[in-house]
Amino acid sequence: MLKSKTFVKKTRSGGVLKIVREHYLRDDIWCGSEVCKECKDEAPVLQEDACIESNLCSYPHYLIPDTNVVLHQIDILEDPLIRNIIILQTVLQEVRHRSATVYKRIKDAIHDKEKHFYTFTNEHHRETFIEREQGESANDRNDRAIRVAAKWYADHLAKATDNGPLKVVLLTNDRANKEKAEHHGLIVYRCEEYIKSLIGNPELVDRLALTPDDQNEITGSKLLFPEHLPLSRIQTGIKNGMFLQGTFHANRDNYLEGTVFIHREGAVTNEVLLQGFQNLNRAVHQDVVAVELFPKERWVAPSSVVLQDDNPDDEDAEEDETETENKLKSVASESSALKPTGRVVGIIKRNWRPFCGMLSQSQIKEATRHLFTPADRRIPRIRIETRQAATLVGQRIMVAIDGWPKNSRYPNGHFVKNLGTAGDKETETEVLLLEHDVPHQPFSQAVLSFLPKMPWSISEEELKVRADLRHLFVCSVDPPGCTDIDDALHCRELENGNLEVGVHIADVSHFIRPGNALDQEAASRGTTVYLCGKRIDMVPELLSSNLCSLRSNVERLAFSCIWEMNNNAEIIKTHFTKSIINSKASLTYAEAQMRIDDTTMNDDITKSLRGLNKLAKILKGRRIDKGALTLSSPEVRFHIDSETHDPIDLQTKELMETNSMVEEFMLLANISVAQKIYDEFSECALLRKHPSPPPSNYDILIKAAKSRDLEIHTDSAKALADSLNNAAIERFPYFNTLLRILATRCMMQAVYFCSGMDNDFHHYGLASPIYTHFTSPIRRYSDIIVHRLLAVAMNADSTYPDLMDKHKQSALCSNLNYRHKMAQYAQRASVAFHTQLFFKNRGIINEEGFILFVRKNAIIILIPKFGLEGTVFFENKDKPSPHLTFDTEGPTLKVEEHTFHMFDKVKVTISLDASNIQHQRIRMALIEPVIPGVSVPVPESEPEAKKPKLDR
Repeated sequence: MLKSKTFVKKTRSGGVLKIVREHYLRDDIWCGSEVCKECKDEAPVLQEDACIESNLCSYPHYLIPDTNVVLHQIDILEDPLIRNIIILQTVLQEVRHRSATVYKRIKDAIHDKEKHFYTFTNEHHRETFIEREQGESANDRNDRAIRVAAKWYADHLAKATDNGPLKVVLLTNDRANKEKAEHHGLIVYRCEEYIKSLIGNPELVDRLALTPDDQNEITGSKLLFPEHLPLSRIQTGIKNGMFLQGTFHANRDNYLEGTVFIHREGAVTNEVLLQGFQNLNRAVHQDVVAVELFPKERWVAPSSVVLQDDNPDDEDAEEDETETENKLKSVASESSALKPTGRVVGIIKRNWRPFCGMLSQSQIKEATRHLFTPADRRIPRIRIETRQAATLVGQRIMVAIDGWPKNSRYPNGHFVKNLGTAGDKETETEVLLLEHDVPHQPFSQAVLSFLPKMPWSISEEELKVRADLRHLFVCSVDPPGCTDIDDALHCRELENGNLEVGVHIADVSHFIRPGNALDQEAASRGTTVYLCGKRIDMVPELLSSNLCSLRSNVERLAFSCIWEMNNNAEIIKTHFTKSIINSKASLTYAEAQMRIDDTTMNDDITKSLRGLNKLAKILKGRRIDKGALTLSSPEVRFHIDSETHDPIDLQTKELMETNSMVEEFMLLANISVAQKIYDEFSECALLRKHPSPPPSNYDILIKAAKSRDLEIHTDSAKALADSLNNAAIERFPYFNTLLRILATRCMMQAVYFCSGMDNDFHHYGLASPIYTHFTSPIRRYSDIIVHRLLAVAMNADSTYPDLMDKHKQSALCSNLNYRHKMAQYAQRASVAFHTQLFFKNRGIINEEGFILFVRKNAIIILIPKFGLEGTVFFENKDKPSPHLTFDTEGPTLKVEEHTFHMFDKVKVTISLDASNIQHQRIRMALIEPVIPGVSVPVPESEPEAKKPKLDR
């Protein structure tokens, strides 16, 4: 059947365009039930014996949830108990339009065969399609379509099963919809009453999301926050410049402060500072909000206060909060660095997700309402109702926010799931992966189905089309224990006296073809994530650790970048080729360094390494002369016990010449490939840039150097590099490293971008006009795309539409940037957790450190030995605080009679404070310099001999 609708539309030129919309209807769409005798012509999805037991519905039944139930109760629908669900096409379309996240989750549930979810295309069924009536809203029309489909199912199953016991139950939380459904003789329940009726599953009730009506019932009557403006007023205000739209970022160290990063280019300001509960007005980290900018006389400066504690637990903490807010304001008035300041007037888009954390059990006996403390300090506490509090205490759990009424101190939410015991390594790893949105589920069968069949070998066809480089003395140099070997190198002398240098990269794109499930999964994951003692692969292990890994003494497919160079490392010729290699050695950095240094070794591999090392030094010197920065960040390495998997030793990573050697040739390959793909595809090359920092970023670096009578020039990367190279203090060798660590904090994030969507290609840190990532395709999806572009440029592979679409490339870059950033954060969180484990059983350790930052009430200290940062606070809750004087110009902090400057040497005790099991932290207390009432005596129980010895 064909339904057609014709209407006319005026064009811009004043003409009239006739538009015909056609909608096809069918009468052969089956209902999906195994018991249906009328239309069963495929494998049934809905099963009678999979029905749920309920006190309300003592008969077998299928459930039809309306749109709002799917949107708000997705945690319920995902529970393994919930089966036999009919998802109507109307509902699916509405969900897709309103929430991409829920749409993906409901689609995953539909594809799960165990759940027996069936999609019924009611919009194309002759008996269930309805037209929108005159004056009827789209929402009312869809509600009616859901009722019509539910009625059809009820009548159809009654007829098809000879009036058997099988029924259809409609779930809706809309009062008017429920009344109309009952009027038409349908069985209909509110989601909450149906879930509470289920037999033997009381914990499912905890997963119920609160409706707006529920939230109004449990909150007080006192107005705590200003009303949010309606979206229509917000949009008008943004249009006329009264409001600004941006993304809210909460301050990790101060729950009373946040920043809104404005979206529109050319706005009066890029950032708006928010201070105080009223001005934050229920914004949650990463929400898109509308802000009103205050007049200049109300602008304040970011607070220099570091808050030791999280926000208060109880509803009656307003006095403490007012006192803290006043303290923030007094700090602001002391500073000349005022920032544009404002308040949130409305929420444009909530960016809520399920949050990991722990339950703070109510002190009231028999209470079902409790506070949940998220692991992420930027997220406020959430009030939930649960009957499992006794069993959930001490567990890591997930909670979702349902809403934040204006008369509630905290947002309201519901329990999602229990992750395991807090402090357990597996649980904590799961938490940090979830919190940083790292995809870590096992690869699906659909993905694995595209892997090559084993045993695998290089085909005759590949041998014909590839350069055979198996005779070359290629070797790889990597960290110890590396199994996903992306790159290998060779260097040999040519007959003309020049040198041939090759960088050989795993040809991952040979195994991962565009658009299949394996490719889509790798694109979604974006990067391999390296945690302490654990690796979350971007591609399945068969590729990452076997077929693509350039292990020694096995033949592997590679993509080679080969240069002819003279002895001054000047490139004579560059050549790219798909190749076959056979690496002659898989070395660690230390092993390669030992070969280079051992004059008795003169085999081909060692000669190759010496040649590479010599050229690398020249390349590095040339890069530095051009203004490339050599920055620093304290990186640590754990020695893990093979049985307990606990860290038994911790030390900062020691860099050798061979680290630099490998890095130089990877950089050179990346630059060479970047130029090649841009020359061939100026509109769709995937490149990487590092933006120049704004001058204000360098303020703290300039101040720090000035405090030691040194000058830092930041007009260009070259000026900065030269300043850092010349910054030295006699008898203070670590000073230059500290300055470089600080300079690293001033930098912008490097990002991927599509060449056709940007005109600034420059990589500030490398002082290179163009750059990309080519050398790590096993662990970075960006490199796979670059390989494909290079292969097309060389006529070694065919192109495909998405590769040449700059808009799709740009969208891909956005995901890669996000995944890369979250992987970095996850890796840091893993280091922090393992650092806590390391100090857990070591009591108190005394160590020397340097002041990295000075705050109004604290100093932040770096311990070079452990690459560890910690804070020494000078304010005490339990005893009188010392007299503090903070000078923003230094910056300096005077504590009693002693003045602390940046980079001052101090001695501290380091210990693990496990009083808060969720937010365990490394505590530092001052030993030297000795300040009465502040410095702690060295514990007698910790003699020097008991300090852990590091394996140098």
